[in-house]
Amino acid sequence: MTTHRQRLEACLAGEYLDRPPVALWRHFPVDDQHPDTLAAATLQWQKTFDWDLVKVTPASSYCLKDWGAEDVWEGSAEGTRRYTKRIISAPEDWTQLPVLDADSPYLASQLRCLSILRAEIDPDTPLIQTIFSPLAQAKNLVGGETLLVHLRQKPDLVWRGLEVIAESTRRFIRAARTMGLIDGIFYAVQHAQAYLLTKEEFNEFGRAIDLSVLESARLLWCNMLHIHGENIYFNALADYPVHLINWHDRDTAPSLAEAQTRTRAALCGGLGRETLVYGTPNDILDEVQNALDQTGGRKFMLGTGCVVETIAPYGNLLTVRRAMEA
Repeated sequence: MTTHRQRLEACLAGEYLDRPPVALWRHFPVDDQHPDTLAAATLQWQKTFDWDLVKVTPASSYCLKDWGAEDVWEGSAEGTRRYTKRIISAPEDWTQLPVLDADSPYLASQLRCLSILRAEIDPDTPLIQTIFSPLAQAKNLVGGETLLVHLRQKPDLVWRGLEVIAESTRRFIRAARTMGLIDGIFYAVQHAQAYLLTKEEFNEFGRAIDLSVLESARLLWCNMLHIHGENIYFNALADYPVHLINWHDRDTAPSLAEAQTRTRAALCGGLGRETLVYGTPNDILDEVQNALDQTGGRKFMLGTGCVVETIAPYGNLLTVRRAMEA
């Protein structure tokens, strides 16, 4: 393999490789509040480790601020922010959300970040943009527990809001795609978890609208699904039209080996987030070898179940990168 793109394409095709592709991603708190600094931080991350894929990780509020949401960083090691202003309080508020175009100020700012990255990163290095599912966006507009109450008490009103969020998301994806800025999306689903929704509720409020959003990314070649959390409904998402599936495989079922029997997509994972922070290089190498044993190294990309915490030691991250060069 001579380029990152060739390696990813061969991985997705199930070809035998000299090594699987590898990529880690993280939040860049404070820097993620401006397109220039988020781009600079992402470029430095890629320059340092030369990952096979660059996943752009803005704050989750990037797609919500044009509706008026506000948040603040308070030192979370994960790099995530706490919401200080919600937009939805009563169920009727879901009917008042306007559709956002991609030229809305904050969405346009993220497109600017992608434009900087696309101009600076080798065109043969895949670049994918984080996209939060409509349910995940709705959670941050109203608050997690309140969303569940509204879903169960006033489902028709929530549906109207979800449809607006979905259309706004599709418009943003289409803009990034037609501008030639991205090779795919990192589609983050947060509600396919048994402690949040029943399987029937997820299928009703999650799956159908997810598929409508993913249709706007159909022409891209490197789409990754991220299933967040534990006790996930993996089988309910295993046939999503994506090229890679990523989940917390070290913390929740299915294992990598089990997942290979349930989906045609390539898998991304193998590394525990706690291992990257608190483990030793030998611990990391043990997980790498175990992941290779489970998958045979085919249709597999080495990564972790979610973002790398900002406190992960440099030496551990370097071990991940060098493990794939051994």
